[in-house]
Amino acid sequence: MENAEHLQPGTEIAGYRVQEKLCEGGMAVLYRVAAPAGAGTCLLKMPKLGFGSHPACYAGFDVEQMILGRIAGPHVPRLLARGEGDLGPYLFIEHIVGTSLAAYARSVPLPDEEVVRLGVALASAVHALHRQEVVHHDIKPSHVILREDGQAVLIDFGLAFHNQLPDLVEEESDQLMGTPAYISPEQIAGVRGDPRSDVFSLGVILYLLATGRLPFGEPTSLIGLRRRLYFDPLPPRRIRPDLPKWLQEIILHCLEVRAEARYATAAQVAHDLMHPGQITLTERARRLSQSGPIVAAKRWLAALASSPRAHKPPPERLAQAPHVLVAVDTGCNSEVLFTALRDALRRIIAGETHWRVSCVSVLELSLITEQEEGAEIMRSLHTQRLVELHHWVQPLGLPQEHLRYHVLEGSDVADRLVEYARVSHADHIIMGARGSSGLRRFLGSVSARVAAEAPCSVTVVRA
Repeated sequence: MENAEHLQPGTEIAGYRVQEKLCEGGMAVLYRVAAPAGAGTCLLKMPKLGFGSHPACYAGFDVEQMILGRIAGPHVPRLLARGEGDLGPYLFIEHIVGTSLAAYARSVPLPDEEVVRLGVALASAVHALHRQEVVHHDIKPSHVILREDGQAVLIDFGLAFHNQLPDLVEEESDQLMGTPAYISPEQIAGVRGDPRSDVFSLGVILYLLATGRLPFGEPTSLIGLRRRLYFDPLPPRRIRPDLPKWLQEIILHCLEVRAEARYATAAQVAHDLMHPGQITLTERARRLSQSGPIVAAKRWLAALASSPRAHKPPPERLAQAPHVLVAVDTGCNSEVLFTALRDALRRIIAGETHWRVSCVSVLELSLITEQEEGAEIMRSLHTQRLVELHHWVQPLGLPQEHLRYHVLEGSDVADRLVEYARVSHADHIIMGARGSSGLRRFLGSVSARVAAEAPCSVTVVRA
């Protein structure tokens, strides 16, 4: 009888026919197979359960099949079938057509615009996973595939954590699980289920893509791994002096030792990568040397004095970091409505610690802007709207590092707002509603369309 590691081409399992062996890892084997009834190809995954296999192989496989059965969307492979036969359990999953991020990593360092493109795609995929209550815990280039349309897909969920499922990885193994080069400080300390662990791994990948090096190398001992609990990595601009300060700011923000000091969500990483001009540069952006032994000693002492952190599930972590989009129609000239919008914003972010607010206005195209001097007119109007957005938010006295300002352009205001909310992973939209009229009732209002089509909650404010 064949075993899972040596299935021959032509072998049939549950109506699927093995075509070829694609790869073999430490815990599982992957085959390309033909689906029944000419439905194309997919992948067969089987755990390595023979002599000498790791005890966590079966647990990790069980975790993956449970998680794949509960998540969906363009950023994860579809689970097609699962079962168990003479050779053990198996999964049939979608074959993602695309390029592994590991292939891009072979050409590092990459141009800044390519780092941004890949970083945005990966951060968006990670945030989509966190929204489904899953923390991956093993994000690395070989576990990311870029589809032909540019979207990132995360694969291999054997070490993942699902908030609604038993944590078999923790129950079945008392050893440190993960890839040493990418693992987060809290994973080393035995803390699982924190979405910010994936943000740290995202930062490691950005560092690699931008500099050609891994920030902490590839340690092979626990002592080498624990260095990242106390020491910062060498700043990327020491390796690449031409690297923009804003990109170093993003990378080192992801790689903060304390999870509380990192980006609160992967969506915030994606947003800053897309809008570098609005990032507040801190000491991280100017840093050219690693922290010294005094800082490391302070962190060591702080770790000794701290008590174990209470576990917070991914939904609660994300809820503490909402991205609120405020659509401000600066042309309505209603201070009463503006005040009502500000009051609504205060209520929504009250009590939250890591919120982000995007103040957005839509500049509608017109016949004037289509004339020969239209580009210059649009630039002038664009600047005017930005100034008006800054004036609108000023009475709130909010910290500037939490604020972003965007002027969108388009003839369909509702469509532009909904699309921006989707791309920027907004959690809540606040917008005003003008007075009712016969024409508005006939054509439909912008606020009604946004409320009907938005991918998130919408609060419509009336004066």
